[in-house]
Amino acid sequence: MESSNLSFLVAFVAGLLSFLSPCVLPLWPSYVSFVTGVNADELERGSPRVKTLAFTHAAAFVLGFTMVFLALGASATLLGQAFRQYQVWVARAGGVLIVLFGLHTLGLLRIPFLLRERRAIVHDKPVGYLGAWLVGVAFGAGWVPCIGPVLGAILTLASVRASLNEGLGLLTAYSLGLAVPFLVTAVGLGAFLVWFQKFRRYVRYAEWAAGGLLIGVGLLLVSGKFTLLAGWLAGLTPDFILERI
Repeated sequence: MESSNLSFLVAFVAGLLSFLSPCVLPLWPSYVSFVTGVNADELERGSPRVKTLAFTHAAAFVLGFTMVFLALGASATLLGQAFRQYQVWVARAGGVLIVLFGLHTLGLLRIPFLLRERRAIVHDKPVGYLGAWLVGVAFGAGWVPCIGPVLGAILTLASVRASLNEGLGLLTAYSLGLAVPFLVTAVGLGAFLVWFQKFRRYVRYAEWAAGGLLIGVGLLLVSGKFTLLAGWLAGLTPDFILERI
Protein backbone atom coordinates (compact mmCIF):
# COMPACT_ATOMS: atom_id res chain seq x y z
CA MET A 1 0.00 0.00 0.00
CA GLU A 2 1.52 3.32 -1.11
CA SER A 3 1.41 6.31 1.22
CA SER A 4 -1.01 8.05 -1.17
CA ASN A 5 -3.45 5.12 -0.92
CA LEU A 6 -3.16 5.18 2.87
CA SER A 7 -3.87 8.93 2.78
CA PHE A 8 -6.99 8.36 0.69
CA LEU A 9 -8.19 5.72 3.16
CA VAL A 10 -7.57 8.10 6.07
CA ALA A 11 -9.48 10.87 4.25
CA PHE A 12 -12.45 8.59 3.51
CA VAL A 13 -12.65 7.41 7.13
CA ALA A 14 -12.39 11.06 8.24
CA GLY A 15 -15.39 11.85 6.04
CA LEU A 16 -17.40 9.03 7.62
CA LEU A 17 -16.49 10.24 11.10
CA SER A 18 -17.54 13.78 10.13
CA PHE A 19 -20.94 12.37 9.18
CA LEU A 20 -21.15 10.61 12.56
CA SER A 21 -20.16 13.69 14.58
CA PRO A 22 -22.62 14.82 17.29
CA CYS A 23 -23.47 18.11 15.59
CA VAL A 24 -24.01 16.65 12.10
CA LEU A 25 -25.65 13.23 12.49
CA PRO A 26 -28.78 14.33 14.43
CA LEU A 27 -29.49 17.06 11.86
CA TRP A 28 -29.08 14.84 8.81
CA PRO A 29 -32.77 13.82 8.45
CA SER A 30 -33.76 17.49 8.56
CA TYR A 31 -31.15 18.31 5.93
CA VAL A 32 -32.42 15.51 3.70
CA SER A 33 -36.00 16.77 3.96
CA PHE A 34 -34.93 20.39 3.46
CA VAL A 35 -32.70 19.72 0.45
CA THR A 36 -35.06 17.34 -1.34
CA GLY A 37 -38.20 19.34 -0.62
CA VAL A 38 -39.93 16.11 0.48
CA ASN A 39 -41.36 15.84 3.98
CA ALA A 40 -40.18 13.13 6.36
CA ASP A 41 -43.41 11.09 6.13
CA GLU A 42 -43.14 10.84 2.34
CA LEU A 43 -39.46 9.94 2.59
CA GLU A 44 -40.23 7.18 5.09
CA ARG A 45 -42.99 5.71 2.92
CA GLY A 46 -40.54 5.88 0.04
CA SER A 47 -42.34 5.32 -3.27
CA PRO A 48 -39.96 4.81 -6.24
CA ARG A 49 -40.71 8.30 -7.56
CA VAL A 50 -40.03 9.91 -4.19
CA LYS A 51 -36.80 7.95 -3.73
CA THR A 52 -35.57 8.99 -7.17
CA LEU A 53 -36.44 12.62 -6.45
CA ALA A 54 -34.73 12.49 -3.06
CA PHE A 55 -31.59 10.84 -4.42
CA THR A 56 -31.10 13.23 -7.34
CA HIS A 57 -31.59 16.32 -5.17
CA ALA A 58 -29.28 14.87 -2.51
CA ALA A 59 -26.69 14.25 -5.25
CA ALA A 60 -26.91 17.94 -6.25
CA PHE A 61 -26.35 18.90 -2.60
CA VAL A 62 -23.35 16.54 -2.40
CA LEU A 63 -21.90 18.01 -5.61
CA GLY A 64 -22.13 21.48 -4.06
CA PHE A 65 -20.06 20.77 -0.95
CA THR A 66 -17.67 18.51 -2.91
CA MET A 67 -16.81 21.36 -5.29
CA VAL A 68 -16.07 23.63 -2.32
CA PHE A 69 -13.83 20.98 -0.73
CA LEU A 70 -12.00 20.38 -4.03
CA ALA A 71 -11.35 24.10 -4.45
CA LEU A 72 -9.96 24.26 -0.91
CA GLY A 73 -7.87 21.13 -1.55
CA ALA A 74 -6.41 22.52 -4.75
CA SER A 75 -5.48 25.75 -2.96
CA ALA A 76 -3.84 23.86 -0.09
CA THR A 77 -1.84 21.64 -2.44
CA LEU A 78 -0.63 24.55 -4.58
CA LEU A 79 0.37 26.47 -1.46
CA GLY A 80 2.34 23.48 -0.21
CA GLN A 81 4.08 23.11 -3.58
CA ALA A 82 5.20 26.73 -3.40
CA PHE A 83 7.32 25.68 -0.40
CA ARG A 84 8.50 22.40 -1.92
CA GLN A 85 12.14 23.01 -0.92
CA TYR A 86 11.00 23.01 2.70
CA GLN A 87 8.73 19.96 2.31
CA VAL A 88 10.10 18.13 5.36
CA TRP A 89 9.46 21.10 7.61
CA VAL A 90 6.07 21.78 6.01
CA ALA A 91 5.09 18.18 6.76
CA ARG A 92 6.25 18.48 10.37
CA ALA A 93 4.48 21.80 10.88
CA GLY A 94 1.37 20.30 9.27
CA GLY A 95 1.62 17.33 11.60
CA VAL A 96 1.68 19.63 14.63
CA LEU A 97 -1.37 21.47 13.28
CA ILE A 98 -3.23 18.18 12.75
CA VAL A 99 -2.42 17.10 16.31
CA LEU A 100 -3.89 20.40 17.54
CA PHE A 101 -7.03 19.75 15.47
CA GLY A 102 -7.23 16.31 17.07
CA LEU A 103 -6.93 17.72 20.58
CA HIS A 104 -9.66 20.24 19.73
CA THR A 105 -11.93 17.43 18.48
CA LEU A 106 -11.37 15.50 21.72
CA GLY A 107 -12.26 18.60 23.73
CA LEU A 108 -8.82 18.77 25.35
CA LEU A 109 -8.00 22.06 23.62
CA ARG A 110 -10.21 24.81 22.28
CA ILE A 111 -9.17 26.65 19.12
CA PRO A 112 -11.21 29.89 19.07
CA PHE A 113 -11.67 30.31 15.32
CA LEU A 114 -13.06 26.78 15.06
CA LEU A 115 -15.70 27.62 17.66
CA ARG A 116 -17.12 30.59 15.76
CA GLU A 117 -20.41 29.90 14.06
CA ARG A 118 -20.08 30.51 10.32
CA ARG A 119 -22.96 28.34 9.22
CA ALA A 120 -24.85 29.75 6.26
CA ILE A 121 -28.52 30.22 7.10
CA VAL A 122 -31.00 29.39 4.32
CA HIS A 123 -34.55 30.22 5.31
CA ASP A 124 -36.41 29.13 2.20
CA LYS A 125 -36.41 25.62 0.82
CA PRO A 126 -34.16 25.28 -2.23
CA VAL A 127 -35.88 25.37 -5.60
CA GLY A 128 -34.89 22.46 -7.81
CA TYR A 129 -31.45 21.06 -8.38
CA LEU A 130 -29.74 24.44 -8.54
CA GLY A 131 -31.15 25.30 -5.12
CA ALA A 132 -29.98 21.98 -3.66
CA TRP A 133 -26.53 22.57 -5.15
CA LEU A 134 -26.36 26.07 -3.64
CA VAL A 135 -27.29 24.71 -0.21
CA GLY A 136 -24.46 22.18 -0.62
CA VAL A 137 -22.06 25.00 -1.42
CA ALA A 138 -23.25 26.86 1.69
CA PHE A 139 -22.79 23.70 3.79
CA GLY A 140 -19.24 23.18 2.50
CA ALA A 141 -18.28 26.80 3.02
CA GLY A 142 -19.93 27.46 6.37
CA TRP A 143 -20.19 24.39 8.62
CA VAL A 144 -16.99 25.24 10.49
CA PRO A 145 -17.81 24.18 14.08
CA CYS A 146 -18.86 20.66 13.04
CA ILE A 147 -16.44 19.54 10.34
CA GLY A 148 -13.80 22.28 10.57
CA PRO A 149 -11.14 20.40 12.58
CA VAL A 150 -11.33 17.22 10.48
CA LEU A 151 -11.56 19.12 7.19
CA GLY A 152 -8.67 21.33 8.27
CA ALA A 153 -6.59 18.22 8.96
CA ILE A 154 -7.33 16.78 5.51
CA LEU A 155 -6.47 20.10 3.88
CA THR A 156 -3.21 20.13 5.82
CA LEU A 157 -2.49 16.61 4.59
CA ALA A 158 -3.26 17.78 1.04
CA SER A 159 -0.74 20.59 1.38
CA VAL A 160 2.13 18.09 1.68
CA ARG A 161 1.07 16.00 -1.32
CA ALA A 162 3.47 15.67 -4.25
CA SER A 163 0.94 16.66 -6.94
CA LEU A 164 -2.29 18.54 -7.44
CA ASN A 165 -4.05 15.30 -8.42
CA GLU A 166 -3.11 13.73 -5.08
CA GLY A 167 -4.44 16.73 -3.18
CA LEU A 168 -7.71 16.65 -5.13
CA GLY A 169 -7.88 12.89 -4.58
CA LEU A 170 -7.70 13.39 -0.81
CA LEU A 171 -10.59 15.85 -0.80
CA THR A 172 -12.57 13.60 -3.14
CA ALA A 173 -12.09 10.69 -0.71
CA TYR A 174 -13.14 12.90 2.22
CA SER A 175 -16.21 14.11 0.32
CA LEU A 176 -17.18 10.52 -0.51
CA GLY A 177 -16.95 9.56 3.15
CA LEU A 178 -19.37 12.36 3.98
CA ALA A 179 -21.54 11.95 0.88
CA VAL A 180 -22.24 8.21 0.76
CA PRO A 181 -24.14 8.10 4.09
CA PHE A 182 -26.10 11.20 3.09
CA LEU A 183 -27.18 9.62 -0.20
CA VAL A 184 -28.11 6.39 1.58
CA THR A 185 -30.15 8.38 4.10
CA ALA A 186 -31.96 10.18 1.27
CA VAL A 187 -33.37 6.93 -0.12
CA GLY A 188 -33.79 5.10 3.18
CA LEU A 189 -34.79 7.64 5.80
CA GLY A 190 -37.00 5.20 7.70
CA ALA A 191 -34.18 2.68 8.10
CA PHE A 192 -31.80 5.49 9.03
CA LEU A 193 -34.09 6.72 11.82
CA VAL A 194 -34.34 3.19 13.26
CA TRP A 195 -30.56 2.82 13.12
CA PHE A 196 -30.01 6.28 14.61
CA GLN A 197 -32.12 5.51 17.67
CA LYS A 198 -29.78 2.61 18.42
CA PHE A 199 -26.57 4.42 17.54
CA ARG A 200 -27.18 7.81 19.15
CA ARG A 201 -25.71 6.70 22.51
CA TYR A 202 -22.42 6.00 20.73
CA VAL A 203 -22.17 9.28 18.77
CA ARG A 204 -19.65 10.73 21.20
CA TYR A 205 -17.34 7.79 20.55
CA ALA A 206 -17.24 8.69 16.85
CA GLU A 207 -15.96 12.14 17.82
CA TRP A 208 -13.30 10.57 20.03
CA ALA A 209 -12.33 8.26 17.17
CA ALA A 210 -11.97 11.26 14.86
CA GLY A 211 -9.77 13.04 17.39
CA GLY A 212 -7.63 9.94 17.87
CA LEU A 213 -7.26 9.50 14.11
CA LEU A 214 -6.11 13.09 13.66
CA ILE A 215 -3.58 12.87 16.49
CA GLY A 216 -2.21 9.60 15.08
CA VAL A 217 -1.83 11.01 11.57
CA GLY A 218 -0.28 14.20 12.92
CA LEU A 219 2.31 12.33 14.97
CA LEU A 220 3.21 10.17 11.97
CA LEU A 221 3.80 13.28 9.88
CA VAL A 222 5.87 14.97 12.57
CA SER A 223 8.05 11.88 12.97
CA GLY A 224 8.30 11.18 9.25
CA LYS A 225 6.83 7.70 9.78
CA PHE A 226 3.77 8.07 7.56
CA THR A 227 5.39 6.42 4.53
CA LEU A 228 6.92 3.73 6.77
CA LEU A 229 3.46 2.88 8.07
CA ALA A 230 2.23 2.53 4.49
CA GLY A 231 5.08 0.14 3.73
CA TRP A 232 4.35 -1.91 6.87
CA LEU A 233 0.66 -2.17 5.96
CA ALA A 234 1.62 -3.21 2.42
CA GLY A 235 3.51 -6.15 3.91
CA LEU A 236 0.35 -7.27 5.72
CA THR A 237 -1.93 -6.81 2.71
CA PRO A 238 -2.68 -9.86 0.50
CA ASP A 239 -1.31 -9.68 -3.05
CA PHE A 240 -4.75 -9.83 -4.68
CA ILE A 241 -5.73 -6.64 -2.84
CA LEU A 242 -2.46 -4.86 -3.65
CA GLU A 243 -3.04 -5.56 -7.33
CA ARG A 244 -6.27 -3.61 -7.17
CA ILE A 245 -5.07 -0.47 -5.35
